[in-house]
Amino acid sequence: MDKMNSTTIKLFLRFAIAIGFLSAVADRFGLWNKEVSVWGNWNNFLEYTQIINPWIPSSMISSIGIIATAAEIVFAVCLIIGFKTELFAKLSGFLILLFALSMTFSTGVKGVFDFSVLTASAGSFVLSLIKEKKWELDVLFLKTKK
Repeated sequence: MDKMNSTTIKLFLRFAIAIGFLSAVADRFGLWNKEVSVWGNWNNFLEYTQIINPWIPSSMISSIGIIATAAEIVFAVCLIIGFKTELFAKLSGFLILLFALSMTFSTGVKGVFDFSVLTASAGSFVLSLIKEKKWELDVLFLKTKK
């Protein structure tokens, strides 16, 4: 893969994964119109979180929802700005894979396939393997520091 292609693909993956996270976060905070929203509010999101994690006590679901949401926001910001991309891509891959497994074991595999959750996880892992560093915060910061 030449540098131009790897740079373009890496930027595309960074933004696609990050925007996916931020869209889901916006949905659970009611920022999407009701016509296109999946959850529409925090309580509906927590109800879904309980559905796909029936083995987690109800008393812990709110904490799980907060942790997942915080992780999605942090991972998205780091991917957008290109900070520690390899690390945050891997963490994103594991978070999405955990989501896929939770969906599979609670509601079945069809939703995982229909919503391309495994594809998003795989894309995150692929992103972590692309070594091109152009347009990443670490490299930009080092260049301006010299």
